[in-house]
Amino acid sequence: MITWLTPIKISLLAVGISTFNINCQFVQPLILPASITSGGTALSPKIVNKIIGGQQQRVGIARSLAVEPDIWFLDEPFSALDPLIRKEMQDEFLRLQEKLQKTIMFITHDFDEALKLADRIAIMKDGIIEQLDTPANIVLNPATEYVRKFTEEVPREKVLLIKDVMDETTSDVGDLKVSKDEIIENVAEKILTQEQTVAVIDGKNNVVGSINPAKIINTVFGGRKNNN
Repeated sequence: MITWLTPIKISLLAVGISTFNINCQFVQPLILPASITSGGTALSPKIVNKIIGGQQQRVGIARSLAVEPDIWFLDEPFSALDPLIRKEMQDEFLRLQEKLQKTIMFITHDFDEALKLADRIAIMKDGIIEQLDTPANIVLNPATEYVRKFTEEVPREKVLLIKDVMDETTSDVGDLKVSKDEIIENVAEKILTQEQTVAVIDGKNNVVGSINPAKIINTVFGGRKNNN
């Protein structure tokens, strides 16, 4: 990090522009396509060593985006942050990815962070990939003992979605309906009060599956997905 320059000048430097007297309001949309912000406020014009850690991390992310990479590579970008700022940066990262839709290689030693951010996770040991899979499959079906140790303390109800554990059958369901994209924790109490199987719906309110209270109990208390 070049701490004696402003965030805008650092990003200009990243794309090989050395003339720094360009109007920032013109340059910012060009070199900061994601409009990285903090609480709705644009990046500070202060030099980098005068801004706080979370803003410095945003500057680093902006700089890495300035060259519009096809693959966005990030090596433990949030590891040095305190828990609160780290969570804010993770949420910011997800917001950026929703807009940019880039392929991202994100390196982390924090398994909870990987579960929150990733579409697919590769767990490595001694330079060899032990398992490459979706977060849900890694939690529910660890391929090796090494992977199992990563997942045994994971609070499944906070990580898995209803669609990860639902059955495909749609018959004999009760009146209650839950979204397939809902986190289990958010609807577990409702499901556990039902005597009948609960209908699972998609974004168009179509019934696409079902889930019963026993499956929720089995999932929350460590049972693997029952495919029967």
